[in-house]
Amino acid sequence: MKTWLTHSPSLLLEHLSNWYARVTTSGSARKAFAVTSAAKRGARVHGGEPAQAGACRRQFAVAHRGYRHRGANDWVLLATMLACLLLSLPTQAERLKDLASIQGVRSNQLIGYGLVVGLNGSGDQTTQTPFTVQTFNNMLAQFGIKVPPGGNVQLKNVAAVSVHADLPAFAKPGQTIDITISSIGNAKSLRGGSLLMTPLKGIDGNVYAIAQGNLVVGGFDASGADGSRITVNVPSAGRIPGGATVERPVPSGFDQGNYLTLNLNRPDFTTAKNIVDQINDLLGPGVAQAIDGGSIRVSAPLDPNQRVDYLSILENLQVEAGKAVAKVIINSRTGTIVIGQDVKVQPAAVTHGSLTVTITEDPIVSQPEALSGGQTAVVPRSRVGAEEESKPMFKFGPGTSLDEIVRAVNQVGAAPSDLMAILEALKQAGALQADLIVI
Repeated sequence: MKTWLTHSPSLLLEHLSNWYARVTTSGSARKAFAVTSAAKRGARVHGGEPAQAGACRRQFAVAHRGYRHRGANDWVLLATMLACLLLSLPTQAERLKDLASIQGVRSNQLIGYGLVVGLNGSGDQTTQTPFTVQTFNNMLAQFGIKVPPGGNVQLKNVAAVSVHADLPAFAKPGQTIDITISSIGNAKSLRGGSLLMTPLKGIDGNVYAIAQGNLVVGGFDASGADGSRITVNVPSAGRIPGGATVERPVPSGFDQGNYLTLNLNRPDFTTAKNIVDQINDLLGPGVAQAIDGGSIRVSAPLDPNQRVDYLSILENLQVEAGKAVAKVIINSRTGTIVIGQDVKVQPAAVTHGSLTVTITEDPIVSQPEALSGGQTAVVPRSRVGAEEESKPMFKFGPGTSLDEIVRAVNQVGAAPSDLMAILEALKQAGALQADLIVI
């Protein structure tokens, strides 16, 4: 059977060691491979490029061939060696696994409807939630118990709930996943309740997991006879760690095709180019190709075992991420303002003062004189006052950085609401070199 390993493992390990020694100083793995190969083999050089240049580099180009090799131990040893070298390289970049995800490797949402029983009188009021009684009757019918027609069933310890969970990628039957339970009726609290067997379905209508167990509720609710009441957190929702058992796996295309697609978490042309360059420098030209600013197609071996080893190497590659677009994020509801690192301000002078208008109503009573025939009346009297704070003007020079913006705003004592108005005015004046986003 044909193999993609054309050198012995010992020789490849020697090449890897020489490459690591050189790349830590020169920063070019490709050049180190070429120099090492030419020195070891005594190959002829044509136009400054050794004839054996890239020979060792091509040993890792599994994706271009898709061959299954005959020595699994050799591949495991080489993959481990290369992964350790990549992890130990001194760099300030980020791992590829933190920048991108593999297309098709994703979680799937599941949802179900069930009953929580065993509540201490804090369940649904059945007169207002008839679906709770209907669900309860249907459950009893499955056990051969029939409720008499027209029976007035009061279920103070039962609550109708929705159950949802995320089914991770590669989840297999028998594994457990965490679930979240939320009341959909008017139950006051789910504390102390137990979820009865509930099927969890996917968007296709198939059952992928079965949920059941005792709830963990982080809040509580208490009330007194006089109507006083106290509530801490949200007692109408809870979780069950490992409360659902997977019954059906989700089909995955991970081991299909001769390539994989990497989707960037934040599309960026610079990041995409850097990823392509890093992969091609390591495995050879053409292994990685950018589809657009958010996706990269990478050749991969056909054998699933080799594909896992292959991806374990790629996801630990150190890649320098491109800087994000300069942004200023404003949350007008909470007064939160986040200013990005690359925000710049063109020359501008800003002054901002607050005007406070006070209106006080102080009515007076008009009392007529005795025997005058008049009536006592209330006469309105309003007092209006205005006060304006005098704040100094501050000036932004050309190319003002984030530190200078914060320092200038703090000097005049601007509140978050004042800073919002200043930033909006700077954007309208064309002096704020950033995207202003209000959430």
